[in-house]
Amino acid sequence: MAGQTQGNPAVVGLAGFGATTLLLQFHNLGLCGAGVVFCMAIAFGGTAQLIAGYLEFNTGNNFGFCAFTAYGAFWLALATIFLFLHLGFAPKSVLAINMPTDLGYFLLVFTIFTAILFIGSFAISVAMFLTFLTLLIGFIGLDLATLAGMGNVMEITAIDLIVCALIAWYMMAHVIFLQVFGKNILPVGSPLVSKPQLVAKAA
Repeated sequence: MAGQTQGNPAVVGLAGFGATTLLLQFHNLGLCGAGVVFCMAIAFGGTAQLIAGYLEFNTGNNFGFCAFTAYGAFWLALATIFLFLHLGFAPKSVLAINMPTDLGYFLLVFTIFTAILFIGSFAISVAMFLTFLTLLIGFIGLDLATLAGMGNVMEITAIDLIVCALIAWYMMAHVIFLQVFGKNILPVGSPLVSKPQLVAKAA
């Protein structure tokens, strides 16, 4: 239809990221079992977020394309890891996973990846900066718990990641409310770093 605008895939990506992150922290705090987390990681955090990432490609948003696709793949990979553990592959199998060290290095890779996006978040908004700040802190906490054996940091890490998930949902609500109400009800804050204006070259 002429004049029809497209939806913003970020609302689905942020919804899936926030929901799955939040549910996993409920599990880490002992409030729910792993089964629902596994299903959420495949359906919402993984598949839906992955689709949102690919749709971001069409908008020309490299940050959203990279973030949603990568974290969608993260949830699918994490769910697969725990599926392999549940199936109990033999130690000599190619698919064998040694816990918690292997999981720790898996998380470490995404910690480094998150640090790169954290730097990019400075040029987007305060809300995005806070999302990636708390996400980076959360990954560091998970690294300490799995690689350094500091299990005592899990509770504070879970609380930090709950905050991260809620900020992601705040940004989701910002985009939705901006369209349905026609005004900026939930401000996300100006970028911490201003992007330089590109000067057009003379023909």
